[in-house]
Amino acid sequence: MAELIVALDVASRREAEEKISLIGDAVGFYKIGLELFTAEGPDVVKAVKGLGKKVFLDLKFHDIPRTVERAVRSAGTLGADLMTIHSTGGAAMIRAAADAAAEFGASAPKILAVTLLTSMDEGDLRDIGVAARSPREQVEAMARFAVENGADGLVSSPMEVGALSKALKSGVLFVTPGVRPAGSAVGDQKRVARPADAVRDGATHLVVGRPVMAADDPAAAARAIVEEMKGAFA
Repeated sequence: MAELIVALDVASRREAEEKISLIGDAVGFYKIGLELFTAEGPDVVKAVKGLGKKVFLDLKFHDIPRTVERAVRSAGTLGADLMTIHSTGGAAMIRAAADAAAEFGASAPKILAVTLLTSMDEGDLRDIGVAARSPREQVEAMARFAVENGADGLVSSPMEVGALSKALKSGVLFVTPGVRPAGSAVGDQKRVARPADAVRDGATHLVVGRPVMAADDPAAAARAIVEEMKGAFA
């Protein structure tokens, strides 16, 4: 069964803890991204872990191999369960991240490679000089490259996850943002899908932010999404 990850897209640890309290046992996995981590630092990871939740630390490491190796080691010490790197950092950087994660043995965090941000489309690729590939082609090329060099999984939009889950070896994690339950606004995501569709296509984790965090009843919103996910194979 795929897992729901709720994005803690808030500015403070206090807000994060309040939301987690409201959501209760409806969700066991949370994403901490740049906004919250920059505001609160490592303590917010410890706080979420202290509440008995799993943490997806989405900082998208992209640096020389030695620096990324040390960053992964630090994040693993905090208890992060999933963490992101940019696949464009190169083979040596990806391998350094995977090797650092492996030091934690049975509790090793999983390394997820970002192939293409879900806010980017073909026009954005042209702007950065990748005119020869469509978004789908870019995602597939970088996905293969990352997995071949030791990444445990990928962050990929629901528009590509179906093809990737068929093309890559079994056991690869597919963490999918850009998911919107029925009736939700698209927001700044350009490549989106519904929860059941993403799970049916092979997503192992769905990342949802505003549809839960901004709901009048976050726990009920989360449970509704989980029910949508369960309906993938009904």
